[in-house]
Amino acid sequence: MHVLLTGAAGFVGRHLHQALHNRGDDVTAMDLVPAPGVYECDALDFFREDDTRYDLAIHCAAIVGGRASIDGSPLGVATNLALDAWYMRWLVRTGTPRAVYFSSSAAYPVALQQPGEICRLVETDIDYGQPGRPDATYGLAKLAGEQLCQYAAAEGVQMTVLRPFSGYGEDQADCYPFPAFIQRARRHDDPFEIWGSGDSTRDWIHIDDLVSATLAAVEWGITGPINLGWGRATSFNELAQLVTHAAGYKPQLKHLPAAPQGVHHRICDPSRMLDVYQPRITLEEGIERALNS
Repeated sequence: MHVLLTGAAGFVGRHLHQALHNRGDDVTAMDLVPAPGVYECDALDFFREDDTRYDLAIHCAAIVGGRASIDGSPLGVATNLALDAWYMRWLVRTGTPRAVYFSSSAAYPVALQQPGEICRLVETDIDYGQPGRPDATYGLAKLAGEQLCQYAAAEGVQMTVLRPFSGYGEDQADCYPFPAFIQRARRHDDPFEIWGSGDSTRDWIHIDDLVSATLAAVEWGITGPINLGWGRATSFNELAQLVTHAAGYKPQLKHLPAAPQGVHHRICDPSRMLDVYQPRITLEEGIERALNS
């Protein structure tokens, strides 16, 4: 297929680019910043000006950068609103028949992600009529993007909407918690620093499973939205214990309550994903891969 991939320099985009190349697709790749000889075009400028029809478009480009960026640069993150709006307009203008929109688990109402009993987030927990407050401007932009997908779908574009949870992998930027934990474990940091109280939980999915689930959803013609995650609740304290055990030591845990930490629980119900894809890489295996990479 002739595929457009945006965000190809990012974590998810890099791995999708390789997977599409491996299966023989003709991929036009770009990102938000032109890189001479690599990505010749800014994705936002492309959506405004280009009229090429593709068989499939996969839109990963977004301004993000971990919790510190989400909390510390709300106006920069809000630029995603313009990017996504122009993506939808481009899809309709060019008649591209199939498209992927990467939303986020941040689109879910923060009221469902508070301390106490874990609420496993189901796709229907977002009611577009009364959606509830999402997580910061990043979640707001993704929620708006999902609603724009409905308008593109009404114009004939088959939209696959994905809500990834905590994706991780060996080559992820260290502004995200998983690679930061891996670096501390490699150095045998003691005490081992953890942002927040350590008892908040996340749902980790390895990048290889995230990419494979994405392509499976496209191949099955799933429109979504569809959660991408394991449904396994892992606290940051537990993640630290798993990482340091795999690294061969047992440090004291040092909590930083003033550091950015986001919502308390963010765990999915993966039932819809499991209909088309079964994740293969456990968190323990992912930790071993990262420590040995």
